[in-house]
Amino acid sequence: MTDQVEGQAGHASPIPREARPYQGRRAGMVTRVLASGIDAVVVVVLVVAGYLALNGVVLLLRPRSFSWVSVPQLSLLTATMATAVVYFTAAWCTVGRTYGCHVMGLRIVNRHGRTPGLLVSLLRAVFCVLFPVGLLWCAVGSSRRSVQDVVLRTSAVYDWLPRPAAGAQRSSSPRR
Repeated sequence: MTDQVEGQAGHASPIPREARPYQGRRAGMVTRVLASGIDAVVVVVLVVAGYLALNGVVLLLRPRSFSWVSVPQLSLLTATMATAVVYFTAAWCTVGRTYGCHVMGLRIVNRHGRTPGLLVSLLRAVFCVLFPVGLLWCAVGSSRRSVQDVVLRTSAVYDWLPRPAAGAQRSSSPRR
């Protein structure tokens, strides 16, 4: 159960008591892998929904001669990668987290501790999709940052708040 404790200005804290020491610290390998797994499921669901929608349109246009659309493997791979890039970019530049990050209590922040902008989010998304093994660097490096994070000066930090605090600025280098 979440322990609701009075926070600043008399508001209840949404952060579980046990998690408070980790708030703002860089996330480790296990948490990031679990979040990535959840995001992979989200991307697959989006691609399957797109495929079903495409077949729905074909059914509406040719109901008597309908047959399921055959998608070449390269096209399917391209569509999946493009869907992942759009999903990651949109999530990171708007709220700083994907659904997987939300479930695991993570947020992607820039070097100033804020939600990354559109360009950084896009570059990070492309980098993560094309070079996913770079995410494993957070298990090796002492700073718990992936290759993508090091190159783009971002971090995946524990953050259980529903949205970034308005007007609050985290330190330029999140605690380890």
